[in-house]
Amino acid sequence: MASRFKRVAVFCGASNDARGSYYAAAWEMGQVLAGRHIEVVYGGGSVGMMGAVADAALEARGKVTGVIPMKLMDLELGHKGVTDMFVVDSMHARKSMMMHLADAFIALPGGYGTLEELFEVVTWAQLNYHRKPVGLLNVEGYFDHLQRFLHHAADEGFIRPQLRDLLVVHTSAGRLIEDMEKAQIPEMGKWLKTPKG
Repeated sequence: MASRFKRVAVFCGASNDARGSYYAAAWEMGQVLAGRHIEVVYGGGSVGMMGAVADAALEARGKVTGVIPMKLMDLELGHKGVTDMFVVDSMHARKSMMMHLADAFIALPGGYGTLEELFEVVTWAQLNYHRKPVGLLNVEGYFDHLQRFLHHAADEGFIRPQLRDLLVVHTSAGRLIEDMEKAQIPEMGKWLKTPKG
């Protein structure tokens, strides 16, 4: 059965210093997406987990679109073998283009940049600037602490009950995509309480 997603944006680390299981998970994600005829949209890098996702999808004859800021391209960090590469002028432009191109978003383990990208697209989903599912591939329990923090934020009243499960989480790339295909983003009008005039 065909996926509801034509393109999925993948956010992940570009460090070469992480343990091998993270690179293996990135490679599997690229292979799984290509195997389901879903195009990969990612940050355009050739190193770390970013490079692994792209290389795996390309090896599986998938399509890969990179979006990279000129500053990083000038440092020769851009992948030279992807299907399409967009060079933009800022990190903001990169995120905006990735949001526009993708039908869904998946975060793999990463650092500041990955988390910043993740939370921006989750915020956009919460406010219905898009209605695209957002998922976490929880490799080696990497996001366990983050999940606990988000449940704490919900318990403290900072995340609405209807949005507690806005992030789809799984340890398997294939199952994560399947769960995301069934996910629905809540309508903001059904949970947002506006002040009475």
